[in-house]
Amino acid sequence: MKRFWDEARVEPAVGGLAVLLDGRPVRLPGGGALRVEGHALAQALAAEWQAAGGAKGRDFRPEDIPLTRLVGTAQEKVAPDPAPMVEGIAQYAASDLLCYRSEDPRLAAIEALEWDPWLEWSARELAAPLLLSHGIIHITQPEASRLALRRAVAACDAFALTALGNVVPPLGSLVLGLAFVRGELDAAEAFRISLVDETFQEEFWGVDEEAQKRRRLIAAEITLAERMLHLARIAA
Repeated sequence: MKRFWDEARVEPAVGGLAVLLDGRPVRLPGGGALRVEGHALAQALAAEWQAAGGAKGRDFRPEDIPLTRLVGTAQEKVAPDPAPMVEGIAQYAASDLLCYRSEDPRLAAIEALEWDPWLEWSARELAAPLLLSHGIIHITQPEASRLALRRAVAACDAFALTALGNVVPPLGSLVLGLAFVRGELDAAEAFRISLVDETFQEEFWGVDEEAQKRRRLIAAEITLAERMLHLARIAA
């Protein structure tokens, strides 16, 4: 796509703050104008558009505006009807990564050290104690715990729900995702904890280049979600 604007700026608009490109509002894929409430988030979005492509007439890509993509998802897809996102994310309560432990006692000891504190946090803060399984045998979690985790997801605003949608699938853990959006874990630490098994295996088999590339992409998405949440939570 060709950049068609010289200046991106923020202006007050109905429903919040708008990002304007040479006076015209940024439009989301569904046709609505991009609107946010917080000044910090609006300015970050405008800065993203100002940098995209470098100058009028030059090429720019969707990859140049990742924050806009994520904020647009929150505004256009999640906020009007959060129920589908809530249900999709809540399903991860049935198979949380932290509940499945290795049969190798060396790795199981590391998993216990890294993961047990967050299962204890889930039981204490979310009223959602979860059961453990060893190996790949599926374990059915208590219904009360699954419902408690669903309530925690449903209590999230559109930005937090969008962030959960970005981080829970790659982390494989709803517990880590909820700790992340509640500010108990930062993006880097949540991702590190989720990689305990992979890191352990690499000590024996070495680092796989494709796995490293995948990790970088995941880390970038989780960091993006963290940035959006931080900006959205700064007072207007």
